[in-house]
Amino acid sequence: MKIYCDLHIHSCLSPCGDDDMTPNNIVNMARLKGLNCIALTDHNSCGNCRATQLAARQAGIGFIPGMEINTSEDIHAVCLFPDCDSAEAFSAEIYRLLPNTKNKPEVFGRQLYTDWLDNPAGEEEKLLINAAALSITQVPALVKQHGGICFPAHIDKDANSILAVLGSVPAECHFSCMEVTPRYQPESRPDVEAALQNCRAVVSSDAHYLWDIAEADREFILTGDELSQLVQKALKNT
Repeated sequence: MKIYCDLHIHSCLSPCGDDDMTPNNIVNMARLKGLNCIALTDHNSCGNCRATQLAARQAGIGFIPGMEINTSEDIHAVCLFPDCDSAEAFSAEIYRLLPNTKNKPEVFGRQLYTDWLDNPAGEEEKLLINAAALSITQVPALVKQHGGICFPAHIDKDANSILAVLGSVPAECHFSCMEVTPRYQPESRPDVEAALQNCRAVVSSDAHYLWDIAEADREFILTGDELSQLVQKALKNT
């Protein structure tokens, strides 16, 4: 079976995520697009993961709970976990590392919790897009403590990427994969190609709107690495 994944999707809990990015809408759009597996990766929170997991099981789609963490350097990294319990425990730690800044919905957007049927379940008051008090070199170890894996997000972007901020990838991070955007052209970025040496390139949508969720046009190849193991586990749980 060919496997198609989108491992970087935001829900309506992310202030920059559209209000229509609810669990059922995300899952059903992914199914319409022919995806086998998705990950929910809201900014600095896993608060809508359990609801999305329930919706995904109803739809027969593999689901990986996750987060897009914003580090103290303003670097974005995707963090993925084997189950919602692990994701939520990690999320609670990151929540305590965020500044106590109240969200301004009229400026940043609403931060909405829903249940798996998309019924409103509350609104997050703390602004989730701030930088957590955790450096990019500290993230991998903390994620591993919770049984997960992490990798730098959209390294070919000019904002909030590890290359844009630091210029290179710290060797002590030992990332086994890195994410690039669907628009990435290898010949245009020798720095990205250098960073991807001996690393798996993950192409994900970073969708904030339903129409941005990936199409089933990039096959995910199972290689036996940690990311493949998470995808396989998610597919077995459908």
